[in-house]
Amino acid sequence: MIPSTFSYQRAGSVEEAVSLASEHGDDAKFLAGGHSLLPLMKLRLAAPDVIIDLGGLHDLSYVDDKGSYVAIGALTRHHDVEHSDVLAREVPLLAHAAGQVGDPQIRHRGTIGGSIAHADPASDLPAVLLALDATLVARGPGGSREIGIGEFFQGLFETALEPDELLTEIRVPKPASAGAWSFQKFTQRAIDWAIVGCAVQDGRVALVNMGGTPLRATATEAALAGGASPADAAAHAAEGTNAADDIRATRAYREHLARVLVSRALTEASSRS
Repeated sequence: MIPSTFSYQRAGSVEEAVSLASEHGDDAKFLAGGHSLLPLMKLRLAAPDVIIDLGGLHDLSYVDDKGSYVAIGALTRHHDVEHSDVLAREVPLLAHAAGQVGDPQIRHRGTIGGSIAHADPASDLPAVLLALDATLVARGPGGSREIGIGEFFQGLFETALEPDELLTEIRVPKPASAGAWSFQKFTQRAIDWAIVGCAVQDGRVALVNMGGTPLRATATEAALAGGASPADAAAHAAEGTNAADDIRATRAYREHLARVLVSRALTEASSRS
């Protein structure tokens, strides 16, 4: 398939990107790595009139230790997240999960901010950041604002970002126990979206592809807080979810996978702590 006709603008700064987005509103889309947006355009599921290319905004690619948290620029490539010494030391869950995204080509082109802003519930990193209780920073015409990760995902491919806002930074608190983590996912092929996945950090459990947004497994978290074993807590993993029935898996199978993967993740996290 060929995308519909669009005009192309290359932003030279964050301010220019925000100005272009403000000018064109809902008719514009930001282009980062392109691995999320371009397939949708080829399928005509997205048809922006204007593409705003962020590829030149090199100042949004960084991983910095800020003391109580790690700051990650929104245009940091998955490969750079995976190989960051700071994240390997302070937030190993995120470094490990970034290394599980797609294939090397995707990891060298795709960006963490693009993955988050695209808000695909089958994507790995949105759920990982949910388990890490991250804070997102967005820049708009009125300046910057912080958005808690729990309020960011509004629906399928929908976020709390305004049409004229650009996601600029992800702030990840340093976990209380850097070792108490695990990331699990089940795929048909390594490069595919997860049929189901989960991320665990310090008793927080987030699910991949179990609803219209990334989800916290709140029933499992409550069971853990009450002293349940990993296996007993994982038995509640599918509660409150709304997994899809599709050609890749039935809802019942996804619910089964959620319980299995969460049990594995909790057991592994417990062994590391």
